[in-house]
Amino acid sequence: MATQDKLAISGGNSIFGADHAWPTWPVHDELEEQAVLEVLRSGKWWFGERVAKFENDFAAFQDARFGITCNSGTTALEIVLQALDIGPGDEVLVPPYTFVATASAVMRVGATPIFVDVDDSWCMDPSRVEAAITLKTKAILPVHFGGRVCELDVLRAIAERNGIPLIEDACHSWGSKWSGKGTGAIGKCGVFSFQHSKNITAGEGGIILTDDAEFAAKCRSLVNCGRISGGVWYHHVNLGTNVRLTEIQGAILSAQLTRLEVQTLHREKNASFLTEGLEKIEGIQTQRGNTHITRRAYHLYCLRIDPGSFGCSREKFIQAANAEGLPICAGYPIPLYEQPVIEQWYRQHGITRPYCPMVEDFCRRSAMWFGQDVLLGSEEDMRGILTIFEKIKANASNLKD
Repeated sequence: MATQDKLAISGGNSIFGADHAWPTWPVHDELEEQAVLEVLRSGKWWFGERVAKFENDFAAFQDARFGITCNSGTTALEIVLQALDIGPGDEVLVPPYTFVATASAVMRVGATPIFVDVDDSWCMDPSRVEAAITLKTKAILPVHFGGRVCELDVLRAIAERNGIPLIEDACHSWGSKWSGKGTGAIGKCGVFSFQHSKNITAGEGGIILTDDAEFAAKCRSLVNCGRISGGVWYHHVNLGTNVRLTEIQGAILSAQLTRLEVQTLHREKNASFLTEGLEKIEGIQTQRGNTHITRRAYHLYCLRIDPGSFGCSREKFIQAANAEGLPICAGYPIPLYEQPVIEQWYRQHGITRPYCPMVEDFCRRSAMWFGQDVLLGSEEDMRGILTIFEKIKANASNLKD
């Protein structure tokens, strides 16, 4: 076998050599530098016009009426649940394949997360939702995983039929659109994260979007120590907390927002190119789309391997792909309901731990992803990724566990 055809893990040449540089993240330039300097020199560092400008601009970018910033996507979820008066004795439907905050936010207000399995979209399976609803169910909380928008029409119809709110965990979904409308305010509300790895970032930060003026006012009060708009400063109407964003973060996020659409379209173009090529490789399944997704953010590029038809295990594939220079990983190692904090909660409340077959398969056998920064690469980079998959497929029988 020629050296160029031999896997790098077996001594061949890697597709992406040691000197290959993937795009770095976060992206920043003089826009952020100047914005931060202006805030520093102004002496106005605290929760003011820079934050307000970003709230308005981001809400408009996502086609929402109102935006309420806070210090993380996690606290955004907690504020939303509190604003909806969800608490002890209540249940909220969540997917079991997501970051812990989707479920822990529910627990932190005293309610119980009820896990509904995902399907091959990597999002909550709508066909399983209705059966999970009980008299205790107070909200449906799906995740737009990796930026792939959930089946919002079906989920919203279920929510309306049962008289409960639909909350969008849109922490991967900046720029995504469903039937032409931005995610985040298609349900009752939605939350976004601006943590360091996210597609728009100030290191940390979050925002709540909604089209409901009364609900927006309640969320803003809870973010700002329970104060109300136009009220006396030391007058606290609601049991709020202090999770406000700073002016420096608002300035950085406004600068980041100027690039978001171009970056989103670039990732979407590269992802489409990859999907077209990867769907031709036996044993590889890409994240199922939907024609209602009229623009798709990609925080992650998600795919699954079928070891039987591909010819090697996921773990061997990842080792081989990493050796070729592709930073791909297996994703979440266990279903969310196996996290110790959630197992303990279930035991304390006498709830039997669920079993979700699709997520079990994702975690134990099939799921893989790489990050949004890779999708900012060139078309040549994308061709290299396809070559890696083809090369490993051709050599899969040599990758023994």
